[in-house]
Amino acid sequence: MPPRKKLKPSANAKVEDYFAKPGVKEEEQSPKARARKPKPSASVKEEDERTEARVGKLGDKTVEAGPSDIEGRPPLSQGVHPGRIQNLKPGENKDGPVVYWMSRDHRSRDNWALLHAVHQAREKGVAVAVAFNLVESFLEARARHFGFMLRGLRVVEQNLKAVDIPFFLFRGKAEETIPAFVKKCNASLLVMDYSSLRIGKQWRKGICENVPPSVAVAEVDAHNVVPIWCASDKMEYGARTIRNKITKQLPDFLNEYPILENSGKSWKFGEPDAIDWDSLIADVTRIGAEVPEVTWCEAGEDAALEALSGKAKGFVNMRIKNYENRNDPSKPTGLSGLSPYLHYGHISAQRCALEARKFRKVHTKSVDAFLEELIVRGGLAENYCHYQPNYDNLKGAWGWAQESLRIHAKDKREWVYTEKELEEGKTHDKLWNAAQLEMVYYGKMHGFMRMYWAKKILEWTESPEEALRIAIYLNDKYELDGRDPNGYVGCMWSICGIHDQGWKERPVFGKIRYMNYNGCKRKFNIDGYVMNVNQMVAKTKQQLKEGTAGTTSSKPMAQGKSAPKM
Repeated sequence: MPPRKKLKPSANAKVEDYFAKPGVKEEEQSPKARARKPKPSASVKEEDERTEARVGKLGDKTVEAGPSDIEGRPPLSQGVHPGRIQNLKPGENKDGPVVYWMSRDHRSRDNWALLHAVHQAREKGVAVAVAFNLVESFLEARARHFGFMLRGLRVVEQNLKAVDIPFFLFRGKAEETIPAFVKKCNASLLVMDYSSLRIGKQWRKGICENVPPSVAVAEVDAHNVVPIWCASDKMEYGARTIRNKITKQLPDFLNEYPILENSGKSWKFGEPDAIDWDSLIADVTRIGAEVPEVTWCEAGEDAALEALSGKAKGFVNMRIKNYENRNDPSKPTGLSGLSPYLHYGHISAQRCALEARKFRKVHTKSVDAFLEELIVRGGLAENYCHYQPNYDNLKGAWGWAQESLRIHAKDKREWVYTEKELEEGKTHDKLWNAAQLEMVYYGKMHGFMRMYWAKKILEWTESPEEALRIAIYLNDKYELDGRDPNGYVGCMWSICGIHDQGWKERPVFGKIRYMNYNGCKRKFNIDGYVMNVNQMVAKTKQQLKEGTAGTTSSKPMAQGKSAPKM
């Protein structure tokens, strides 16, 4: 069946319009839509097949659909969509191996950056390797975060070993270790992950400056469904301004991944040093041990895939029907629980979207809401951090918000708390305290509560600058998915009004959207939420006392076994 003609999205198009099965009642259609009268598809599967058939150019030339790989996967020979790739630096060496510096997307499967490195190595007829650099400190990360990251990387190493791709681990400054490695192995190409955060941009800039002139450098956006530079060429005002731009490009980018293979050439430039993962994790987690690891979330790409689509407890199989309740903190089963895996790149947003859309016919509203959050809202957060260098301070707010906050900066606060009091959850507000303790002990705060939590910090501190600093500090220190564009945007939305509009002016907040306890009381069962958190905190404290907390494990696949296929 030939693909339908790609229609230009209307001004009010939503991400669910892309996934929606044609056949809307005629009276619900716009006049233009009624005039077009597209032929409805018989099933979501047919729509998916049409979508996947829309990809035209993959690589440097138009290719016809080759023989599919396992379970309908496209062949690796087609390469990676060129829109995902930014060539940062040309190189003279054409014969050296290809190195992929893994920094943001910690996975072996469904990784466009790794797939691009392997594809280029195949085209050149050379070997490929993966390198990771472990820094001594990263923003406010503690044992909770470094432990989760390293346990995930242990799985990556084993999964890469299963397909004969070596994994090198370095410690120090990436601007020094990575250029030294590519020089040592006389690499022809260095492939890097994309990140919208300031520190990632600094690392990539330093590496480009330090690699030999002979080495070409490219970065690949393997994190976003639609690459950040394709989604928009400017900072967007809000979801309504970026939604169409993302949605109309989904046919080009939201497609199935090839299966990972090696380049066909053996690595002959020195074997990686053996990694004693247990000792390394124990060594690193001693630093920042005041924020211990969590037990509810098992690290690694294998566990992430199980959390997404496992038959027993997988989100899309068992709980996506509850996603309509995601804004009710008293109903935690409404959440996907995937944010830590997405943050560390243990799973791709694209894989989450591909799996979720299989259930759209059964759970339409929940799937559409999940895809909106995952693709549009996630892309909006990336867009803000990519184009706004002040994504973590008041200079990043719109002019109306800066002015309003300035006018009301000296307004009298009924309550003023110190950073220590806030960190310990010792305020007059039991709801706020529960949210703070949920984050401290669980490593994850409910998304709705994070908005209320941050707005109350604005209300209870001496200035907007102090409020934003404390909110980001606590978020990055305790949230397992902290130090992330979504976290920065969440704080900036709550305190500085980004991606929002001006509201009725009031003391302290000015024109920033206001939230209060009574409003929450009307929306959900506050006592139920507080009780759930208190029970969790008591359990976690008992585990810490017994020494059983902070013992999360990862389960790498046995050496020699193939990576599981999806």
